[in-house]
Amino acid sequence: MRVPRSAAPQKLTVPGVLALLALAVLGSARADEGDPPSRVARVSYLQGAVSLEPAGLEEWTAAERNRPLTTGDRLWTDQQSEAELDLGDSVLRLGGMTGFAFLNLDDRFTQIQLSSGILLLRVWDTSSGQSYEIDTPQLAVQLKQPGMYRIEVDEPGSTTSVKVSEGEAVALGSDGSMPIDAQQVMVFTGGASGSLSYSAALLGPPDDLDTWSATRDRQAEESPSRQYVADDTPGTYELDDNGRWQSTPEYGYVWTPAVVVAGWVPFRFGHWAWIPPWGWTWVDDAPWGYATFHYGRWAQLRGSWCWVPGPRLLRPVYAPALVAWTRGPGFAGPAAGGPSVGWFPLGPHEVYAPSHRVSEAYLRNVNTANTTITSTTYITDVYQNRVTNIRYVNSTAGAISAVPQNVFTSAQRVSGHTLPVTAVTLAGMSVAAAAPPVAPQRVSVLGAGSGPRVTRPPPALANRPVIAHAPPPRAPASFATQLAAIQANGGHPLARADLDRLQAGAPTAQVRVLTGSKGSRLLQPPQPRAAPAPAQPGLSERARSLESPSLPPATRTPTFAYPAPASSPAPARPEPVHAPAAPVPAATRPAPAPAPPERADRPPWASQGSNSSGERARTNDQPAEPIERPETAAPRIETPAAPVVHTTAPASAPPSSPQGQPQPHPQSPPKNSEPKRGESRDESNPKAERSRDRVER
Repeated sequence: MRVPRSAAPQKLTVPGVLALLALAVLGSARADEGDPPSRVARVSYLQGAVSLEPAGLEEWTAAERNRPLTTGDRLWTDQQSEAELDLGDSVLRLGGMTGFAFLNLDDRFTQIQLSSGILLLRVWDTSSGQSYEIDTPQLAVQLKQPGMYRIEVDEPGSTTSVKVSEGEAVALGSDGSMPIDAQQVMVFTGGASGSLSYSAALLGPPDDLDTWSATRDRQAEESPSRQYVADDTPGTYELDDNGRWQSTPEYGYVWTPAVVVAGWVPFRFGHWAWIPPWGWTWVDDAPWGYATFHYGRWAQLRGSWCWVPGPRLLRPVYAPALVAWTRGPGFAGPAAGGPSVGWFPLGPHEVYAPSHRVSEAYLRNVNTANTTITSTTYITDVYQNRVTNIRYVNSTAGAISAVPQNVFTSAQRVSGHTLPVTAVTLAGMSVAAAAPPVAPQRVSVLGAGSGPRVTRPPPALANRPVIAHAPPPRAPASFATQLAAIQANGGHPLARADLDRLQAGAPTAQVRVLTGSKGSRLLQPPQPRAAPAPAQPGLSERARSLESPSLPPATRTPTFAYPAPASSPAPARPEPVHAPAAPVPAATRPAPAPAPPERADRPPWASQGSNSSGERARTNDQPAEPIERPETAAPRIETPAAPVVHTTAPASAPPSSPQGQPQPHPQSPPKNSEPKRGESRDESNPKAERSRDRVER
């Protein structure tokens, strides 16, 4: 459910509203299982040394901001490093020395491998059927409600702590399951090859990482841009400080970037990457350059470029790059040195055509969620090339960018290699809705950040197995295998079903799936042991020991038990809902918040601009400057010296951990974003109750 927002509605007439609702009903039809997911994880923040191993490659490269991540991608944050991933309906934040991977990421299920380090997970919304599982060396953690969760695995991989600040979770291990409610911390040891020991710990005050995370949450919650953009659109709040919103008679509310470099054109300042199953994907350089290039459309208004978001009432659907493509003899000249590739941004009401095989339901969803199109038949005709005489509004607006093909496939920056577009070029140019059949290279997947200086996780940690409750998908096929199939397919991306057939025949070796009766028994929370009964006269020592009372019942009776994985299906993954709720009458909506004032003194983002977090925009040659933060004023509450540890092992077996104490949180490094982490956390902020106040869209 969503928090009601001060609505700045798009200007729709009654027939327009009816048409929008009709398209939403059509779009809500279930897409084929072979379609690509409608959501991905955006790399929204990086600090320090953060490395990426793309799916299908056994090679690490430097992670980059605004790159989409999906199933099979792995991240490593080195010492004094952190990262943030934005999924729209949830946000993941990684502390230093953290090994992370997406075992599965689709419209209904997010399955994470956490082999070491700290994961903070803020879940905003599960009303569309999403479920979450975090797999660790000791156990699997399933999240049952929206809320704030912290899962921490120590460096040896022997202890996992689960902290629930808001929400509700359940831990499933080799010996049973345990619910964990809000304001509880449970610490688990063992479980990988033996019995699982557990103990309770104190919640304690927020540390530096928690405070920074809460600050980022407040920025997202209080973002004025949420009035104009569909819920769950990643990168929305970064539009606040980098542009302004205005109402237009043509398109409703649009967003215009405040400061750009001379000659700026959408889809020109960034590079192309190959990300299966979508294929060619745009990665923009601007800190705000994610929502504006994977959702909505671009238009020119009174000589300035403006971004037109999709219908606010519909669930957003991710697209790799909302452009049309150009080819022609005018692009291939002495300046090109061979074949070339050109493109320009799609305008409002224009059809996006994927370059791989998709269902008609997905085709409708990805278009109607990002712009207003009144005919679904027209969408299909464009995709199937039954309509070719399309007049694209941006094809003659100076928006065409073209580069040599080797620049396109080698992940080089576009802005330094663009080819001139002349009248002769335009006269001989042909336009296609789908991407040209250009096969990728290895560097197309890795990007330009690969090299010997990239940090990599220790081998023992990279190969550390984790325990899973839901069986993950099979391991992704190697890039070499995929490339051979792509070349056989004429350079076109492979459909998701074709990628599935290329995958290995067994799950990844780093995952052990719970089977049989494991996880079926409900473990009781830790409790104090009862005092022995007074001795009764006339009984021998052996008789008295047999008559001793057993442990008292649990202090908190669980309200539910979780069945064994073998006797129940994997976590429910309902189909995504694209149909919106009935629109609220305009008369009842409060006036929109005023747009943030333009700052004339802001330098261009390409050199030293700032994003909504206050950090300086980074380039390849200019690292971000960290901002010092004071230590958190509140003292940490120490965990009791000897908490009672309960284990399911026999009495004669030694415990997995002598004391079962939780591992202390490592000190987090300074951030290069504002506000500073030293600020106290505002627990009274009503926005923290977001998960309980949301309403159905």
